[in-house]
Amino acid sequence: MTALFPEPPASVCVLRLSALGDVCQVLPVVRTLQQAWPKTKFTWVIGKVEAKLLGVIPEIEFIVLDKGGGIAALRDLQRRFKGRHFDLLLHMQLAIRASAAALAIPARVKLGFDVKRARELQWLFTTNRIEPAERQHVLDGFFGFAERLGIRERLVRWDIPLPETARRYAQKVIPDGALTMVISPCSSHRLRNWRAEYYAQVADFAVTAYGMQIVLCGGRSSLEKRVGEHIVAQMRQPSVNMIGKDTLPELLATLERATLLLTPDSGPAHMATAVGTPVLGLYAATNSLRSGPYMSRQLCIDKYDAASRALLGKPASEIPWTTKIEREGVMDLITPDDVIKKLQTFMVQRARKRS
Repeated sequence: MTALFPEPPASVCVLRLSALGDVCQVLPVVRTLQQAWPKTKFTWVIGKVEAKLLGVIPEIEFIVLDKGGGIAALRDLQRRFKGRHFDLLLHMQLAIRASAAALAIPARVKLGFDVKRARELQWLFTTNRIEPAERQHVLDGFFGFAERLGIRERLVRWDIPLPETARRYAQKVIPDGALTMVISPCSSHRLRNWRAEYYAQVADFAVTAYGMQIVLCGGRSSLEKRVGEHIVAQMRQPSVNMIGKDTLPELLATLERATLLLTPDSGPAHMATAVGTPVLGLYAATNSLRSGPYMSRQLCIDKYDAASRALLGKPASEIPWTTKIEREGVMDLITPDDVIKKLQTFMVQRARKRS
């Protein structure tokens, strides 16, 4: 394909509102473009929650869109962009709500996904499209935007600034040198969640076998708090329950200090990846090859194919790449023994690297 910009554009607007995991996976693409185009000014239209995590990045202008604000929020966005014009809009979200926002963003080139991947009619709201690709990880799909712009070298880094207050908070939760497993037990999708008693079994093993500290982290929802309390009640060993007690920067700082994170398909999996912390990911309802923690896919316990065979009657290779097998009981395909074996492998490899 012909290059869209023979010379670097003066201004780029990124449109990716949500969710936490996805905005974390868009950031390396933005970092790659920043390196390739050091004089380009970047603006990012982002959701309110997601801005609490990334909005501290000083070299990017963030415009917060209230996703629940309806027409009023879109009109406010249009007013904020009145008199402005971008050379390029990266429309990186497959949702009608995001496409409505794209209409309010003045740009000469609006780049989106190829027609096959452009669900919810996204292709109607773009002028150009990235090259088609099959069965990619989400992050690799996002890098298709950089590749369509002629940038092939990838910069897989995040560099999210952490306030000193967040670092001090995390140091109290995880003291220097403490071998720590953080458990973030809940996804935003209930059917991706694992049993609390299973988490407790793995946590008890980590304490008795390796002397690990166990820290529970999560949001403020009643479900997350109940799950955290259930894990603590089921455990025989001590743990620290911080669910509902931190901010997103404090959670990120805590993950940075952790030895590893145990979690289902969730935003914290990608937050941990952003700060270089290994992730034991729990995947059965979703496919780790598509949405797993990018740097820790080899650590994931992946029963997606087994779920496809048991619940859909065919192997995962024969179902659409984006299929979610969110059925009651699907996560029970993952056993505590599966996770303990993966943890043992991780600890052996960690010891070898440190010797």
